[in-house]
Amino acid sequence: MLVLGDAHASEPDRRETLLELYRTVDPDRVLQLGDLEHYDLPAPTWFVAGNNEDFDVIEALRAGESPPEANGVHLLASTAATVDGLRVAGLSGNYAPTRYDRSRDELEDDRRRHFTREDVERAAELDDIDVLLTHEAPHGLLSYGYDPGCEHVDRLLETLSPSLCLVGHHHRHRETELDGVDVVSLAPAWERYYTLEAESNGLRLEGHDHDFGPDASG
Repeated sequence: MLVLGDAHASEPDRRETLLELYRTVDPDRVLQLGDLEHYDLPAPTWFVAGNNEDFDVIEALRAGESPPEANGVHLLASTAATVDGLRVAGLSGNYAPTRYDRSRDELEDDRRRHFTREDVERAAELDDIDVLLTHEAPHGLLSYGYDPGCEHVDRLLETLSPSLCLVGHHHRHRETELDGVDVVSLAPAWERYYTLEAESNGLRLEGHDHDFGPDASG
């Protein structure tokens, strides 16, 4: 299974890199960690929304609609799906303390990028989760001289206890183990792609550098 970090594919060069990854890897299934910004994809893709998206498309997908801009994409918004035999859940959006206690109906324009208490509570009710996708990171994974982790992602890790949590947003590869959960922050799609396989002793996530596109790291 192909796994991708942030794509920012509203930019033409990065969109072409994204599509080249699909053409080259030729995956049957794809997981993506947000800031996708292009929703017409050549293989079935399960993703969480990030803080940079076309939020009209995202809200249509939340409502179970099929907007014309979207083909082959499945939004995980406090929902779960079985993908290649793995139960994959996702929390879409990023955290804003001033919006957390509002209802989703109160979020307008680009404020639709945030998750709410209701979103977290619905995600916490899911069960039998193998892989959790989030755009925000938990505490204990990244540091910028401070820890950018989100307490609500911490709660989901504790409640859902997945085998693996994959994180977008930060554009850097980091990995750790938190309370028995393997947690990985993914590099962006223009630098690296990942493959995920289920093995007898658990899940194996492997990163692959590439030279697709003008801003690839090689």
